[in-house]
Amino acid sequence: MSSAFLPQRRRALVLGTLVVLLHWLALGWLTAGTQGLALPARDGEAMVSTALLPALPSVAPAEEAVPPPKPSMLQPPLPDFAPLPTIAIAEDAVGEPVPPGPPAEASRPPVEPVPSPQVATAEPVTQAMPAAPDPGPAPIVHTIRRYKVDVPPPAELSYTVARTDADGTQWSGQALLSWKRNDHAYQMRFEAGIKIVFARVNLAVLTSEGYLGNTGLAPVKMTEKRRGRALTATHFDWPGNKVSFSASQNNYALLPGAQDKATVPLQLSAIARGDPAQLSGDIDMFVGEDRWGSVYTFNVVGPEEIDTPMGRLQTVRVARPPKQGSYKSRLDIWLSPAHGWLPVQIRSSEANGAVTTQTANHIAMTQPGI
Repeated sequence: MSSAFLPQRRRALVLGTLVVLLHWLALGWLTAGTQGLALPARDGEAMVSTALLPALPSVAPAEEAVPPPKPSMLQPPLPDFAPLPTIAIAEDAVGEPVPPGPPAEASRPPVEPVPSPQVATAEPVTQAMPAAPDPGPAPIVHTIRRYKVDVPPPAELSYTVARTDADGTQWSGQALLSWKRNDHAYQMRFEAGIKIVFARVNLAVLTSEGYLGNTGLAPVKMTEKRRGRALTATHFDWPGNKVSFSASQNNYALLPGAQDKATVPLQLSAIARGDPAQLSGDIDMFVGEDRWGSVYTFNVVGPEEIDTPMGRLQTVRVARPPKQGSYKSRLDIWLSPAHGWLPVQIRSSEANGAVTTQTANHIAMTQPGI
């Protein structure tokens, strides 16, 4: 009886196992069809909910949503806008006078990649660029000749002064020209005055100092003091290429061979000593006076014999006639070849009719030195 019981028991175990497997398969099928709906639990077990299953995919998007701000922080827009000030400055620099060319087009390519708000700020600079190619008025090209020069040696010159005023009043006096120099520099002083009883009254005192160069005398400072007037000074800034005046706000660009009104006769001597053949045609010379500057144009009148206290002298006469818009007086200078081409007579004829003549009565050559 025991042997018959064993087969039956095995059948019961097999059937039980099949039942359990069928229930398990049925439970899996039901769970897959619920799409996250809660399933009833067995007694004593917690409710099984498939809503927890999608939670894992939902965490991934949350974690992926955090990184996007990080790439945006790694590529800030500031580096793109930083070049803007540099571009604007470059356009301003190009806007100044430069050689002909289209600077505005050359500066456009760097601006194109810039965002539109920034381009708007750069447009005013670009609009101003068409004025850059215009160089403005053409520079004045002087035609002053270059001369071979030989500055005269130091000397003391005394003059007799005779003046006739516009009303016919006549005056007489004396003048002294002290000319000192060495190899590199010079100093000069000119005094003109009259005698009253036993006294001598200076009517004008001019001083000049400067250097000697390949164009002759190069003044640095001239002063002028006339009786009853304040002292004035004329400054020659050769490194800055400018002449200025204490008595006015005027200033002029220096030209080669520029002189002050005191050194003009000695510069003419230097030109004649350099080569007498240069005393032909016109001689142009930029001169800074007490308030302004202008180009003196001397005409070479030619050889002329004059009477002086030193005797009758052979001279060459040069004359600066009145120049419309510049100066109204006439200036005549007589240079003596026998006296190293020094000025032996100087005459000023003013527009009102007054005439002042200075005639040398003594010339003393002195030793170099200042």
